Amino acid sequence: MAEAEELKLLLKQLFESQKLAVLATHNQGQPYASLVAFAATPDLKHLVFATTRATRKFSNLTADSRVAMLVDTRTNQDSDIRSAMAATATGTAEEVHDPVREVLREIYLEKHPHLKDFLHSPTCALLRIKVDTYYLVRRFQKVVEIHVTP
Repeated sequence: MAEAEELKLLLKQLFESQKLAVLATHNQGQPYASLVAFAATPDLKHLVFATTRATRKFSNLTADSRVAMLVDTRTNQDSDIRSAMAATATGTAEEVHDPVREVLREIYLEKHPHLKDFLHSPTCALLRIKVDTYYLVRRFQKVVEIHVTP
């Protein structure tokens, strides 16, 4: 298996194994981190999450769409420093509307069926991150950049 395909497989396995991620936004230079339920599209070009429009993260995204999202396998054990894997996705986030919203909604609800009522709320926004780059960290200091092609 080619290295690029192996890395994509690792990302897919990571995203399938984790339900939550840390979303980093900012406003006027002040970083802000939020815990969000997420899902990935099969081609790994987009990450999807939902939030209400009244949140700080949504306000931050409205002001500046640049984001980072961290997904990791930590278990809060000392061994994590050597064994945990983490991926940071960087890109831009946008609220999605029909018809693409329905496709992404299904991907999101397949992973998070318990959030169906939340997602159908009129105050809820479904957002996608158009990923530019993944930074995959394994074995403590092994870092690989994976650039996503449009």
